[in-house]
Amino acid sequence: MKKSGTVAVLPGDGIGHEVTAQAIRVIDKLNSDFSTGLECTTAPVGGTAYDLHGHPLPPETLELARQSDAVLLGAVGGPQWEKIAREHRPERALLSLRSELQLFSNLRPALLFPELASASTLKPEVVSGLDIMIVRELTGGIYFGEPRAMTTDEDGTRIGYNTMVYREPEIRRIAHSAFQVAQQRDKRVCSVDKANVMEVSELWREIVTDVSGDYPEVELSHMYIDNACMQLVRAPKQFDVIVTTNLFGDILSDAASMLTGSIGMLPSASLDANKKGMYEPVHGSAPDIAGQNLANPLATILSVAMMLRTTFENSIDAERIENAVKNVLANGLRTADIAHAGENYIGTSEMGDAVVAEIK
Repeated sequence: MKKSGTVAVLPGDGIGHEVTAQAIRVIDKLNSDFSTGLECTTAPVGGTAYDLHGHPLPPETLELARQSDAVLLGAVGGPQWEKIAREHRPERALLSLRSELQLFSNLRPALLFPELASASTLKPEVVSGLDIMIVRELTGGIYFGEPRAMTTDEDGTRIGYNTMVYREPEIRRIAHSAFQVAQQRDKRVCSVDKANVMEVSELWREIVTDVSGDYPEVELSHMYIDNACMQLVRAPKQFDVIVTTNLFGDILSDAASMLTGSIGMLPSASLDANKKGMYEPVHGSAPDIAGQNLANPLATILSVAMMLRTTFENSIDAERIENAVKNVLANGLRTADIAHAGENYIGTSEMGDAVVAEIK
């Protein structure tokens, strides 16, 4: 267990500032009561950084992320930056951080707390006991493929195109990541692709199947992305670990979030080959509720738990956080996104108060 380390805190935009503030309070509690030894340094990123420095990922922020043991990110984006040059939009900071830090393996758990079964959009009997891990390839595929452009053809028709490309080593390393995760769980991997119509998916399926030979104790299955979306809604508990491409993982993980009651409950980790990671909630910057003390900070707080367990190999303090969240929910405390209609709810800072009080 690593009892100390450095964390680059990048609050970002919108509710990112509010939820990361509560996560830092949790870290401060661990540092003071249990000598966890995490040193946090804050820097701007996204639209906030663009307004301050003319770039969504200033060199100083990138260098801090490189030098730190882990990165805690809030969220980026907002309507005020939608019309600036594409290379300066807040979302480019995310893609650059993933690429520059070589964070190729994105782990997105979809875990339903029993107290929130009725908050899911599906019937409780369908989702009760849900525990899925989506392993998403993060630095390849259509988000990074070349060529890409918006152009005009000879008759003046506007054309936009992107390229979905994967190289064998990229597929191999994400497949290994998924099988290794499955070894610590129920030992089942479902690889999601579109091999019936896409050559890149044919290669994906072939390589994932080959890698599976190194993990004979893990059961491998394959599923087309359209069917996977349907099955995720029809019978989600059939899945243990899902491994898939950048684009498909982006879609599936957001869909899975609603099975758990709210996207505000889901943490994530983006890891390099040495398990250095960037940890962030799955949700976005939610500018419509920013600054109103309405955002759910639990996904960001649970991202700290993932950070402790994965990068710092500190499962003891990770469990302290997870148990605190469980106790808060068991005590009936809810933010607006996970409260029933007409039910009383608390704000962002009050939920932070409750979690900090339960860390013991």
